[in-house]
Amino acid sequence: MAITVEATYENGLLRPLQPLALKEHQQVRLTIEAEDDPVGRTYGLIRWSGDLETLDRFVMDPELDPQEGP
Repeated sequence: MAITVEATYENGLLRPLQPLALKEHQQVRLTIEAEDDPVGRTYGLIRWSGDLETLDRFVMDPELDPQEGP
Protein backbone atom coordinates (compact mmCIF):
# COMPACT_ATOMS: atom_id res chain seq x y z
CA MET A 1 0.00 0.00 0.00
CA ALA A 2 1.39 3.42 -0.93
CA ILE A 3 -0.10 6.67 0.35
CA THR A 4 1.02 10.28 0.12
CA VAL A 5 0.31 12.62 3.01
CA GLU A 6 1.26 16.16 3.93
CA ALA A 7 3.06 16.51 7.26
CA THR A 8 4.70 19.13 9.44
CA TYR A 9 8.06 18.64 11.14
CA GLU A 10 7.85 19.76 14.80
CA ASN A 11 10.25 19.12 17.67
CA GLY A 12 11.95 16.21 15.91
CA LEU A 13 8.71 14.50 14.85
CA LEU A 14 6.78 14.35 11.59
CA ARG A 15 3.12 15.10 12.28
CA PRO A 16 0.69 14.10 9.48
CA LEU A 17 -1.98 16.69 8.68
CA GLN A 18 -4.65 13.96 8.44
CA PRO A 19 -5.19 10.57 10.11
CA LEU A 20 -3.30 7.60 8.65
CA ALA A 21 -4.81 4.17 7.97
CA LEU A 22 -2.01 2.33 9.82
CA LYS A 23 -1.98 -0.18 12.66
CA GLU A 24 -0.33 0.78 15.95
CA HIS A 25 3.44 0.02 15.80
CA GLN A 26 3.26 -0.79 12.09
CA GLN A 27 6.62 -0.17 10.43
CA VAL A 28 6.67 1.96 7.27
CA ARG A 29 9.23 3.35 4.85
CA LEU A 30 9.29 7.14 4.39
CA THR A 31 10.40 9.20 1.43
CA ILE A 32 10.77 12.86 2.38
CA GLU A 33 10.25 15.60 -0.20
CA ALA A 34 10.42 19.23 0.86
CA GLU A 35 7.55 21.42 -0.31
CA ASP A 36 8.16 22.78 -3.81
CA ASP A 37 9.80 26.21 -3.78
CA PRO A 38 9.59 27.67 -7.31
CA VAL A 39 11.05 31.00 -6.16
CA GLY A 40 14.10 29.30 -4.67
CA ARG A 41 14.59 27.19 -7.79
CA THR A 42 14.38 30.15 -10.20
CA TYR A 43 15.83 33.04 -8.16
CA GLY A 44 18.56 34.80 -10.16
CA LEU A 45 17.84 32.88 -13.36
CA ILE A 46 17.14 36.08 -15.29
CA ARG A 47 19.02 39.21 -14.29
CA TRP A 48 17.05 42.49 -14.34
CA SER A 49 18.92 45.44 -15.86
CA GLY A 50 15.99 47.85 -16.07
CA ASP A 51 14.74 50.45 -13.62
CA LEU A 52 12.77 49.68 -10.44
CA GLU A 53 9.59 51.41 -11.67
CA THR A 54 9.34 49.17 -14.75
CA LEU A 55 10.05 46.06 -12.69
CA ASP A 56 7.31 47.08 -10.22
CA ARG A 57 4.88 47.43 -13.15
CA PHE A 58 5.68 43.90 -14.36
CA VAL A 59 5.20 42.48 -10.89
CA MET A 60 2.04 44.36 -9.90
CA ASP A 61 0.12 44.78 -13.19
CA PRO A 62 -2.82 42.29 -13.22
CA GLU A 63 -2.90 42.39 -17.06
CA LEU A 64 0.56 40.80 -17.06
CA ASP A 65 -0.41 38.01 -14.64
CA PRO A 66 -0.44 34.72 -16.55
CA GLN A 67 -3.00 33.31 -14.07
CA GLU A 68 -5.58 36.01 -14.78
CA GLY A 69 -4.78 37.15 -18.31
CA PRO A 70 -6.50 39.96 -20.20
